[in-house]
Amino acid sequence: MIELRNLSKHFTTSDGGVDALKQINLTIENGDIYGIIGMSGAGKSTLVRCINMLERPTEGSVLMDGRDMGSLSAKELRAMRRKITMIFQGFNLLMQRTCLKNVMLPLKLSGGNREAAEKKARELLELVGLPDKANAYPAQLSGGQQQRVAIARALVTEPDVLLCDEATSALDPKTTHAILELIRDINQKLGITVIVITHQMSVVQEVCNKVAILENGTVVEEGTVAEVFANPRAAATRNLINPSNPENDAIFPEGGQRIRVIFNGAVASREPLIAKMAVDCGILASILGASTRSVGDKAYGYILLDIPGTPEDLGRAIAYLSTIPNITVQVEAEYAAKEERA
Repeated sequence: MIELRNLSKHFTTSDGGVDALKQINLTIENGDIYGIIGMSGAGKSTLVRCINMLERPTEGSVLMDGRDMGSLSAKELRAMRRKITMIFQGFNLLMQRTCLKNVMLPLKLSGGNREAAEKKARELLELVGLPDKANAYPAQLSGGQQQRVAIARALVTEPDVLLCDEATSALDPKTTHAILELIRDINQKLGITVIVITHQMSVVQEVCNKVAILENGTVVEEGTVAEVFANPRAAATRNLINPSNPENDAIFPEGGQRIRVIFNGAVASREPLIAKMAVDCGILASILGASTRSVGDKAYGYILLDIPGTPEDLGRAIAYLSTIPNITVQVEAEYAAKEERA
């Protein structure tokens, strides 16, 4: 288990001080595929470098299975880093070495037995689907194949944790999907905890079970992917989930009766609910915004509705929609505040 406790990182630059991370508190359980997502400059890469102590936190601590990483000696830290390996957007392969020798490199640097290292490297090339590329050079491979070699190299020390820093950002969607499937397969087969650093919510949606959203060095939201997708509370989360949603920038007319219909994995989310409500209750609702998508085999997201008519009509709409399993209905805070002032 990885615990980040009150983690902060301050940089001093020629333009002044920068607080890259501010009081981060996260717990990543063994076996998680944990997504850390945010826009450029949110602090994602600084956070991942603090986890393996490539950057020393200014304040706070990183605990790995209860051991404070910051208190380890240089020798102990080197040993711990063998259990926390990393893959990057740029692959970082040595172009003058074959794929087999790239994978063997960490074991060679640690003074391991050559025959055992080669055997292990070949097994891992098999695992990542490239057994026939052992004698090929990185320049002869596609981007996706190079990333597979990088994953094999990261696994050769038998780590407990795999850090993926924008590992699919340089790949096309089809290749990204294949790499994410491989990461999920490795997580399930080997029991490795995976931390995925990304700016793409689609990556989190496809492979992660938990997620934390970073904005300006602060965690603004965290939870299971299903919970966060179903009911995003922070504006940064909503922008990441659906950056093109007109609701993000829209100015709605005053006096409306707005409700947010939240789908928590409801099969009913694929049914024509608004049309059914019109037929069953005689309530004609206007759709002001929507963001729905599938996570696994379930649908999550929301529809923002304007309910015309009286408060009684609003109550009937809420009562009708609330009877549907795995759907939650919320009156928008802006509307509720206006009602209280009235």
